[in-house]
Amino acid sequence: MKTTAKWYSQRVQRDVRMVRWGTFGQPVLCFPTAGGDFEEIERFLMIKVLSPLIDAGKIKLYSCDSVAGQAMVQREGSPGHRQWVLNQFHQYIRHELVPAIRNDCQNPNIEVISAGASIGAFHAAAVLCRFPDVFSKAIAMSGTFDIRRFMSSEKFGDDYWVSSPLHFVPTLKGPHLDKLRTRFVLMPSGEGKAEDISESWALAKVLGKQGIPNRVDSWGKKTPHDWMTWRDMLPKYLAEMVG
Repeated sequence: MKTTAKWYSQRVQRDVRMVRWGTFGQPVLCFPTAGGDFEEIERFLMIKVLSPLIDAGKIKLYSCDSVAGQAMVQREGSPGHRQWVLNQFHQYIRHELVPAIRNDCQNPNIEVISAGASIGAFHAAAVLCRFPDVFSKAIAMSGTFDIRRFMSSEKFGDDYWVSSPLHFVPTLKGPHLDKLRTRFVLMPSGEGKAEDISESWALAKVLGKQGIPNRVDSWGKKTPHDWMTWRDMLPKYLAEMVG
């Protein structure tokens, strides 16, 4: 079963869209790549390969527009504005999208698995690290985790630093860090065409220094940065996580 929703978000100051596949199971929020939209994963056949888990009631899969990614790709406004959109996008996820997911699941406390590839992997890892009170695990495939080069700027303000796990995780302490140490970030990556597994290792080092459980899985030098890779990865890891 596919269901869509649309509303205006004051946080990102635009219309936002969400889609859900499935009726029962563990909620999974899948972020699009770069400037992708809420139905990108369907067009690239991810729903097809995840259908056994969806049809078996193991997962309910959600996706949304990549608001921050679209702002970066389209060079919306100034670099400072794009950094603001990045932070506000994560706030929209926490304070609008997660409540919508919980309402749809009829469970006000249910935890969510985040997932995504490339820039989507950045968001999957970032929301878990920012909001470990609602996200339990992240599957960050072929991650691009240092996104400063996409901001077309040499100046970065608080909106960026609080949104980038490479940079804010080393500053964490107290209850936030305690909770994050009960979570898990999985970073599978190929080492073939257009892949850069060093990005995953860099985030793993930052997480590891703070005692946050994580793992990098290499899929080898024949595995490219492409949807055929991610269609193999995500069903495998979700099946392991949901049992």
